[in-house]
Amino acid sequence: MESTKSEPLMGSPEAEDGNIEYKLKLVNPSQYRFEHLVTQMKWRLQEGRGEAVYQIGVEDNGLLVGLAEEEMRASLKTLHRMAEKVGADITVLREREVDYDSDTPRKITEVLVRKVPDNQQFLDLRVAVLGNVDSGKSTLLGVLTQGELDNGRGRARLNLFRHLHEIQSGRTSSISFEILGFNSKGEVVNYSDSRTAEEICESSSKMITFIDLAGHHKYLHTTIFGLTSYCPDCALLLVSANTGIAGTTREHLGLALALKVPFFIVVSKVDLCAKTTVERTVRQLERVLKQPGCHKVPMLVTSEDDAVTAAQQFAQSPNVTPIFTLSSVSGESLDLLKVFLNILPPLTNSKEQEELMQQLTEFQVDEIYTVPEVGTVVGGTLSSGICREGDQLVVGPTDDGCFLELRVCSIQRNRSACRVLRAGQAATLALGDFDRALLRKGMVMVSPEMNPTICSVFEAEIVLLFHATTFRRGFQVTVHVGNVRQTAVVEKIHAKDKLRTGEKAVVRFRFLKHPEYLKVGAKLLFREGVTKGIGHVTDVQAIAAGEAQANMGF
Repeated sequence: MESTKSEPLMGSPEAEDGNIEYKLKLVNPSQYRFEHLVTQMKWRLQEGRGEAVYQIGVEDNGLLVGLAEEEMRASLKTLHRMAEKVGADITVLREREVDYDSDTPRKITEVLVRKVPDNQQFLDLRVAVLGNVDSGKSTLLGVLTQGELDNGRGRARLNLFRHLHEIQSGRTSSISFEILGFNSKGEVVNYSDSRTAEEICESSSKMITFIDLAGHHKYLHTTIFGLTSYCPDCALLLVSANTGIAGTTREHLGLALALKVPFFIVVSKVDLCAKTTVERTVRQLERVLKQPGCHKVPMLVTSEDDAVTAAQQFAQSPNVTPIFTLSSVSGESLDLLKVFLNILPPLTNSKEQEELMQQLTEFQVDEIYTVPEVGTVVGGTLSSGICREGDQLVVGPTDDGCFLELRVCSIQRNRSACRVLRAGQAATLALGDFDRALLRKGMVMVSPEMNPTICSVFEAEIVLLFHATTFRRGFQVTVHVGNVRQTAVVEKIHAKDKLRTGEKAVVRFRFLKHPEYLKVGAKLLFREGVTKGIGHVTDVQAIAAGEAQANMGF
């Protein structure tokens, strides 16, 4: 979209779907035309799940014409009226001058229109935070969510740690969630001004939930669990400017690629090293991203204009990888990351979510707690359907393959009460006096009509990413499928005796402990020491509840 004096004034043509609308001008439309424009705005907002970008001064075919000041002012006034009619707010993202054959300067204005859909509290975007140990993940999140810079010794991250050993070592071993809000005008809403989480939720129209994953190799299983079960929209890969790609960075990069999670990169700690060192790290990243295995298009963000372009291109093409260079101590370029996060639209379209909501209820259990005076509480993601307070669901499978009845007493999202939960949203559900001992991570809570199938034996088409010797029958691996994590043994490799690194095959696995609820087509990741592989489930051998123990070989 960028244009300089010498380039032809042509951008890419307008897409029929998506949340970007081109308008040449909006000067004094008739009542009929105005109603049509409002309907069009509603459609674009629905496509962007509550966000749309209007580019004024651009023809539908992408020709960058630009408008004189008076026409632009009148067009923005009309846009304001349209937004008021649908109950949205508008923010000017950027203005650009175009070199056109006229004496008066002509401009293009890009405007963000944001409206929280009537049926939800805020727009929601989940971002997984990856990176090597000590690359500054928790510190960056501390700075973004607390609103104050770091002192260079990790003060900002102390608010994020959950366990005593994390505070003592300064390293994250568990998964923690942090929230950053933006109001409808695009201003940051965080814990500064001593706000509570509930106040952030109330005054935000868009919420970014950061899933802070562990960087240390010792906690790799926690990182994989975070990526497979929390269904992040995208990932932020943090790289320290002074060390470059080191330790688990490559592994985290590989995980994001294997699970097809779009990601952007933040180079941190630029205050610690010379400009040449930062440039060297950026060049190293660009080299890795362009390699055949990655096929990414790196895009270095150095200005607010770049940040706006990066957010739009990142949403349109998963191959674009924006790179930010910033410091959590000096605050350098931190605003560019905030601009990017503010206008980054939801990456799943509204049609997909509508389809998921039509299906029967299915909630993945990722965390289990006991809360005084509330009882048993489970945390996780609703992968399909709708869940309301008071719903009767069944949870399982238990060790003997049964599903138990329970009732959802109350629902909380981002620490504030919520009556209805929709497909794709993460939340905690209170289950009253349901016995916590009967629950474990990896279970599902489903609608009783679903008649869920469980299995202890399943087949998957896999690619062996790395194995020191040959991969053969009888080998044991830890299998990750969504929120399921269990040791399984290789029972059979179809049409082959053994597998070597890089080879593909259909493999039959058997869970060692208890049956699990799996779906055909689900992404699968397995590992054991240095052995790693990815694939998808192709077949499940369904078993009835009573047969479970016999099938597990008990």
